[in-house]
Amino acid sequence: MRIWCKLIKKNRPLQDTVIENYDINMSRTAKVYDSLEQACYEFDLEKPMWLDKNKREFIRHARTRFYQDNFIEHISFDYLDFQVIEEDY
Repeated sequence: MRIWCKLIKKNRPLQDTVIENYDINMSRTAKVYDSLEQACYEFDLEKPMWLDKNKREFIRHARTRFYQDNFIEHISFDYLDFQVIEEDY
């Protein structure tokens, strides 16, 4: 699984990273949570909260955005875009 994470401000990417996780012993959900944790570590961010809206978007489109509402601390960007770009089969 490959996931693309981008920090966006005023419709422009500030930073981005691609997280790869091909661990066959992990479930898809575990890979998603692990990838988000790795991306936040790279961006030096706290982990955002998964709200119901994020879960629904991610299940439906394999993509979601984390806004200020998802973070406890203030963020210096508009949102974190989190998207699966390659699935394991």
